[in-house]
Amino acid sequence: MSAPSMRALASNPARAADALLAPLAALVAGTLAVAAAWALALAAPARSQEGMGGPAQTAPIPSQEPLETVVRRCRAARASRDMGELRRLQDGLISQRRGEPDLAAVLATAEALLVCEAPDDALAVLARHSPAPGPDRQAWLLLQWRAADAGQDHERAARALRWMAAGDLARLESIRLTRQPAVEGGPAVTLPALDQLADHLTSLGRNEQAAAVLLAASTPGAPQARRWARAVALADGLDAPTREALLERALDQAAASGAWGLVAALLDQQLAFVESGAGSSLSPAAAQALRRRLRLSGRIDDAYGEWLLQRRFAVDPARAAELESQLRSPRDPGGHAAPPDPSTQP
Repeated sequence: MSAPSMRALASNPARAADALLAPLAALVAGTLAVAAAWALALAAPARSQEGMGGPAQTAPIPSQEPLETVVRRCRAARASRDMGELRRLQDGLISQRRGEPDLAAVLATAEALLVCEAPDDALAVLARHSPAPGPDRQAWLLLQWRAADAGQDHERAARALRWMAAGDLARLESIRLTRQPAVEGGPAVTLPALDQLADHLTSLGRNEQAAAVLLAASTPGAPQARRWARAVALADGLDAPTREALLERALDQAAASGAWGLVAALLDQQLAFVESGAGSSLSPAAAQALRRRLRLSGRIDDAYGEWLLQRRFAVDPARAAELESQLRSPRDPGGHAAPPDPSTQP
């Protein structure tokens, strides 16, 4: 700018301000124009791609979309392993159904969250209510267990089952819990809640508590024999007389039901506590268990089990040698790992 021009601007401050701001205004206008052009350029491909059938954004969950629709979309997302869609559906269930006053609605939402693989969220939803004793509470507790079990929260799962028992653990024997749903027309795999409670306690390292739960069983026969045998195995602190008494009662239950394989396993469990080897002597109870087990070996065709006992306790060396001569390698003809006969191959 020339000196006369500068003097003219100095004599007129308003004109000077306009002159100085004009280039700045032009610069700002140009910048905004460029930014608008970039925005249009970036938006155009998205619009054209959408119109051409390109990847589209997942449809949002409408307000209070029917639960059956959400569950159907969750199953589809699980089948395709679309974790982003699954997470969106989970968030929608939580945010849009917050503060439901009706227990039936809470249970339905928790069920939907389980289908959507959100067990922790299902537990949070269920925690909003605590029904009074009755059928509603049983349904609420069952969903509590399912959600905790799905999330491998053994503490909460065990607590739900104890609440379900209401002080009477034997009640849990009659409650069947689904461990695996029916597949391809086959039956569902279920387990009594009593055994499931023992499993949760074992996972928590509370073996003594698990043993006490199993000993609360009242169903006679093979089920009770199995539970007592498991309780003995879990309860390390049992004294020998108590352990022997429990195993004898289990043996009576198993024999009464004709479960001879279980009888053999119980006798083996009894003998596992017996010392063997040079200089060791058997108590009358251990000697009786050994005789019973050796007799049972012939009844259930368990030559290998008999050979192990003969070798361990040296009852009859000649019989042990005879049994050993019958042993064969798994790869020998007739063994379970034998190569196929070439003459029978196509």
